[in-house]
Amino acid sequence: MMSDTTITDVDAEGRVSQELVAAYRENGFVRIRGVLDEAGVERFRTAAEGYLEAHRSESLETGAVFSQLVNVWRRDPVLRELTLSPRLGRIAEQLAGYPLRLWHDQMLVKEPHSNAATEFHQDRPYWPHAGDRLALSAWIALVDVPPERGCMTFLPGTQNRTDLRPQDLHDSEDLFEADPSLRWVPRVTLPLRAGDCTFHSGYTGHMALPNQTGTARLAHVTIYIDAETTYSGAAHPVTDDLGLAPGDRLDGDTFPRPWA
Repeated sequence: MMSDTTITDVDAEGRVSQELVAAYRENGFVRIRGVLDEAGVERFRTAAEGYLEAHRSESLETGAVFSQLVNVWRRDPVLRELTLSPRLGRIAEQLAGYPLRLWHDQMLVKEPHSNAATEFHQDRPYWPHAGDRLALSAWIALVDVPPERGCMTFLPGTQNRTDLRPQDLHDSEDLFEADPSLRWVPRVTLPLRAGDCTFHSGYTGHMALPNQTGTARLAHVTIYIDAETTYSGAAHPVTDDLGLAPGDRLDGDTFPRPWA
């Protein structure tokens, strides 16, 4: 699933170049190669496959597009290590430029030959957050993800569009109906080797291509929020059972920052 030689953009101290930081801040996304080495990919992929087999029926996504399993870190000790990885957390803070916390993780799986795209959308409009700067997600490929296996396509600069309503990720026109000008933004598709990662802002428009191959597309996503984020009061599966009041900080053991 992985090339013999891992190419990495992460130095010995767990940092990325200022060129990659600048690219992230300009475009709202960046590819970081080799955040996991070959042994790490094998270990976490095996854990993800086992977790998916045991918990596929719990997917929040009930359609045919993908399986979505949330807060895996609370239930699987191996995948917890990936979600709470100090290496990933420090890279995320380097890109963001301010302290972060974990919002939640999720396993996103496109089954073999699912042949359905995840249409263009922004993530942040779905989340019950207030008082926050730009959240960002680390989307880690646990298998090779060329375009035909469902890699992502991004709309550069759309992290600055923070005023749009939530979009329907099953509807290829919905984001462009919310803002017709976005249809003409150049699109950047980023294939990933196993162990590579994309980071993207919560407001960056993006989509994932269909999986047309015979191999499941396994991605582990860690979502980071501004450490000062508060709860808006809106409904969300992550916060619905926590007894939070609007204005409460999203912090503590539920939303940790172990890389601090």
